[in-house]
Amino acid sequence: MLDINYIRNNKDLVKQATKDKQLDVSVVDNLLDVDEKRRQLIKEVDAIRQQINQNADKIKQQVQQGGKPEAADIEQGKKLKTQLKEIEPKLREIEEKFNNLILQVPNIPADDVPVGADESGNKVIKQVGDKPQFNFEPQPHDKLMYDLDLLDTQRAVKIAGFRSYFLKNEAVLLEQALLQYSLHAMIEHGFTPMTVPTMVNKEALVGTGYFPWGEDDHYTTQDATHLTGTAEVALTAYYQGETLTEKDLPIKMVGISPCFRREVGSHGKDTSGIIRVHQFNKVEQVIYTIADEEETIKWHEKMTQFSEKILQDLELPYQILAMCSGDMGAGQRKKYDIETWFPAQNKYRETHSASYFLDFQSRRLNIRYQDKKGELKHVYTLNNTVAASPRLLAAIIENYQQADGSIKVPTVLQKYVGKESISR
Repeated sequence: MLDINYIRNNKDLVKQATKDKQLDVSVVDNLLDVDEKRRQLIKEVDAIRQQINQNADKIKQQVQQGGKPEAADIEQGKKLKTQLKEIEPKLREIEEKFNNLILQVPNIPADDVPVGADESGNKVIKQVGDKPQFNFEPQPHDKLMYDLDLLDTQRAVKIAGFRSYFLKNEAVLLEQALLQYSLHAMIEHGFTPMTVPTMVNKEALVGTGYFPWGEDDHYTTQDATHLTGTAEVALTAYYQGETLTEKDLPIKMVGISPCFRREVGSHGKDTSGIIRVHQFNKVEQVIYTIADEEETIKWHEKMTQFSEKILQDLELPYQILAMCSGDMGAGQRKKYDIETWFPAQNKYRETHSASYFLDFQSRRLNIRYQDKKGELKHVYTLNNTVAASPRLLAAIIENYQQADGSIKVPTVLQKYVGKESISR
């Protein structure tokens, strides 16, 4: 959430940012119009309350002096209270409109974010690793996994519907190896490991900026809680409503959790295999920093490097993209996507994303810290994927396939899996 004072003083910049993110620009004008009415009503309410207090003091003074309150003063008190009862509901109504509208204003992209309408505006920053060269036609991960009895989607669809899957046999071990290796790598970087609630209340999703924009892509329970699509939600909201101290920062958390997404708008995309599914597992890193964008940028680069190191350890080729304004989330200030190479598709596919928000999330969640001078500030937040399966698992399967249909196990995962290759 942006500070209303910032929006008032930077109306054109906020409107341009909203346009660049392909969102409804009218929300900014509507907000400022409601804000003006709100401020006027607050002045009127404060003035009436002040008059009520002054009149009450006058009557109290009359009584203390042994006299009776003046009838005119009593009548004036009744009149003022009636006026207050009439105007307070109007203020509550306008406050509700204000609070709803300000949550619809997106964050301002950083100066170096490319301006673009969709993924075609993303910029490749670098490519790392050599793509595997096969002396045979590389097979897609799902065919390889079916042949090795590692995957069953047909029975899963009968039980749980489209985009469901069973992992079987060594695929289960390989997925767990990937997640455990990633988790331990982050612990070595000083992150606190945590399991997280995957069912959260609306406030946590509004606070992290997933609502209102992404509400349709979340599952809702009969208890009005919501299944999250990332551990970021619970980790970022962990200190909701609390005040930290500067010496507490940075706070580095890594969560491991199941994730759930409805995949709204993905009809017809990635219908085979396990690239786009409703349920998956993920290791996610979240950081709180001091309110300094330079410091935040340093951590953004570090977090991206942590994820790169995982891919380098797995010896998977990848590329990093700077996401354009129209292909990043409403709350994000800047975002990188890491895409891993899929030989059978002859293309890179997204496996990681790294974002920073400044105080956009912490304002919504009311997470502050006291700096060295005693001043209260909102923390700055960042998050990044460490490893998400089964998509990254699918990348491993495709890149490590052999001519005989077997799959080599990446060296760093062999101790977890207990074997060097997976074969018939």
